[in-house]
Amino acid sequence: MGQILRMYTDGGCAGNQSDENLGGWGAILEFGEHKKELYGSEANTTNNRMELTAVISAFQALNRDGVTVQVFTDSSYVANCFRQKWYAGWEKNGWKNSKKQPVENQELWQTLLALVRRHNVTFYRVKGHVNLESKSTNLDSLYQKFCQTNGPGFSYEDFLYITKMNNRADELANVGIDEIR
Repeated sequence: MGQILRMYTDGGCAGNQSDENLGGWGAILEFGEHKKELYGSEANTTNNRMELTAVISAFQALNRDGVTVQVFTDSSYVANCFRQKWYAGWEKNGWKNSKKQPVENQELWQTLLALVRRHNVTFYRVKGHVNLESKSTNLDSLYQKFCQTNGPGFSYEDFLYITKMNNRADELANVGIDEIR
């Protein structure tokens, strides 16, 4: 198997659900020894839009098609869409959800789907905001849950590294928010 590009993404929103909030997103692309960090921000947005924007921005940074990509996100919204193929039902039903209502963030989903379809992509769900330094964090239990969610193909060291990188993506999202404050 060829080299795999890993993406670690996170988005957040300070004041989510309010009329005037600040959103930020962060992404890290890792290909072998090469790393690239990206981040940005948006006013008057939502957490879900920032989660999507992080992944979209990471894919837009790629300069060729056909890449094998692993996306690590703490967003159930993003991961479950691809892992459970929600998008197939949305497309089949004219971008209506199971309640026959328009899919939220449809334009972002359509952009992301077009980008994902150019590559060989697997989405993984990561617990966000894990304090790896705290003695009260039960890392063994978190590792077991990570493997239950994502399969047994990851070592404990992989889990720690992936968690660390997703924490860094969260830090980048906060940089984006801080820059527009």
